[in-house]
Parts: sequence; C-alpha cells; structure tokens
Amino acid sequence: MIDQVLRKPKEKYFAPLAKRMSKFNPNILSLIAFGVGLLAILCILIKAFYLALILWLFNRLLDGLDGEVARTHNKQTDWGGYLDIMLDFIIYALIPISLVYQNPNINNYLALSLLLASFYLNSGSWMYLSALLEKRNHKDSKNYTSINMPCGLIEGLETIIFYSIFIIFHNYLNILFLIMSALMLFTIAQRFTWAYRNLRKM
Repeated sequence: MIDQVLRKPKEKYFAPLAKRMSKFNPNILSLIAFGVGLLAILCILIKAFYLALILWLFNRLLDGLDGEVARTHNKQTDWGGYLDIMLDFIIYALIPISLVYQNPNINNYLALSLLLASFYLNSGSWMYLSALLEKRNHKDSKNYTSINMPCGLIEGLETIIFYSIFIIFHNYLNILFLIMSALMLFTIAQRFTWAYRNLRKM
C-alpha cells in the first residue's frame, strides 16, 4: 500500500551504499539474503525468536539492496529479477511454516493453510496481471522493480511488518494469520477490480 511512497526515501538511503558496491554481483547479494533468511528460519525452529527477528529484517535489508545495486550499476537482468522473487517466495513460505512447526496445534495449522492459500491466490492475482501489462506495453514510470503491478493494500512493507509481528507474538499465530489472510483477500479483490476496469480499455 505504501511501497510507492517509500521508494524515493529508500533509494535516497540505499544509493550511497549501492554506489560503493560496483564490484558486487546483485545475484550474489540475493543469494546471501536467501542464506540469511534460512538462518532466520533455523532460529525460529530452535525458538531463538529475537535473533530470528534480527535476521529476518537483515534479509529484507539485503533484498532491497540487491535491486538498488543492480539499478545503480546497470546490472538489471530478467534472470536476476526472477531469481530474486523466487528466493523471496521460498522465505515467505517457510517462515510461517516454521513458526507453526515449533508451536503445532490444529488452530495454527488451519490458519496457516488459509494464509498460504491467500498467498497462492495473491501471487496469481498480480503475476498474471503483470504479464498482461507487459504484453500490452503498459509501463509505470514510478516502478523500480523488474515486475510491473498495480498497488494493493498488502505489499512489501506490510508483509515485513506482519512477519515481524508473527515472530514477536508467535503465541498468537492463528489470530495473526487470519488477520493477514483477510487483508490479502482484500488486496486480491483490489487487483481483480483494477483488472476488470482497466484491461478492457487497453
């Protein structure tokens, strides 16, 4: 929802660091971020939740930095964008799964199922829409990522916040998962409505 608003401030703070990283391969940064994310998951499994939170936030920091390095040094590639999002999705899936694994009960499993289903639907709602927008040469000048998509209620920053809350308040997973699932479904409805109104006019 507020990702577009924060693009400029993020670029402002990341740009000086990115300029000094001309020798870094953005894909290597993506892989390092992935490794940090896996360490966060390991910490969840051993119930080191505060360390898991720090590693999760570091994972997100590195994930933002790899794209900035790629843009700053003209190293953006389709493969890099694809690798980045695939690694992100693995971490996005494994963190809630690991949280339920260390606190297993029927309510958590049911809420997890709904959350993962909402992720599945949300991915379809914007990925195929993004492909259609690319096909129709619909470009957003404010878009700084490899993928073009309409805004929604739950985007990158909101996901970071929710996952941080999941890790901190891991004893309330079923309620928290249900809240995020409901907001994700609202986001899906937003994009569905946008697609209905706009695709027919392009």
